[in-house]
Amino acid sequence: MNIALVSYEGRLSSQYAADTVADEDTLLANYLTSRGHQVTIEIWSDVAVRWAQYEAVVLKSPWDYFDRIAEFYAWLTRLESWGVQLLNPISVVRWNADKRYLLEMAEAGVPVVPSQWLARGSKLHVDALFAALGQPGQLIIKPAVSGGAKNTFALTAAEATAQADFLQELLAEEDFLAQPFLPQIQTQGEWSLVYLGGQFSHCVLKTPKAGDFRVQHYLGGGIEPHPAPAHIRPVADDIVRRFAPGCLYARVDGVEVDGQFLLMELELIEPFLYLETDAASWPRYEQALMQG
Repeated sequence: MNIALVSYEGRLSSQYAADTVADEDTLLANYLTSRGHQVTIEIWSDVAVRWAQYEAVVLKSPWDYFDRIAEFYAWLTRLESWGVQLLNPISVVRWNADKRYLLEMAEAGVPVVPSQWLARGSKLHVDALFAALGQPGQLIIKPAVSGGAKNTFALTAAEATAQADFLQELLAEEDFLAQPFLPQIQTQGEWSLVYLGGQFSHCVLKTPKAGDFRVQHYLGGGIEPHPAPAHIRPVADDIVRRFAPGCLYARVDGVEVDGQFLLMELELIEPFLYLETDAASWPRYEQALMQG
């Protein structure tokens, strides 16, 4: 198969890399090449790339798409007009790029971390926001189109009030989402269940470094391979079945609160898949790709 793995301009000097974690793009390209496939790592924003030459164009690490969202949407439209097979499917990627999808999933009965939508240009009312989310000790505020913990803040009511002007400036530029801060992320960790070709593959438990709430490995977070808890698997299985149709990969991120799994993100565009934590994930990935 002639495959393009889609990355971004900054991949060679990535702020999303860590010395403790291998470059998954290179590992995957090497594995697929060893299996007889022709693999090229391409930059999604490179206008010189002839995408139609590839049998499969696989979104792997377009980690600046949220900084260039209008350009990214336009690129998706061009791929669609050229009849390029994008994995994951273009319609799913468009839907997943904006965190409004969490509100849709909650309305469909998925157990999602409680969320309040902060529309671009709206007025921020700190007291009302805390009240709407059950008066948590802290709120997480993050952009609706974002990744890598960009412009993501954990704030008490006093901190949010003190920074209200700054937050209002951000809200003037784009939509945001507010959620209660869940201390379980610090005390228990965040689960990531990885699916390949719609089937469960492997699971990791991610933990933040001391004093932080962000679990990303390039921010000092830890990654531990872990069997998927029996009471969490069915919830994640149902999420992937209902909301990730036709997807090469999916990553279900969530946290357990009082025995219930709450979805934090359904990652369908550029997730790190922790393939190196499970040796069997590589052939599973290839099999899912071939069945594409």
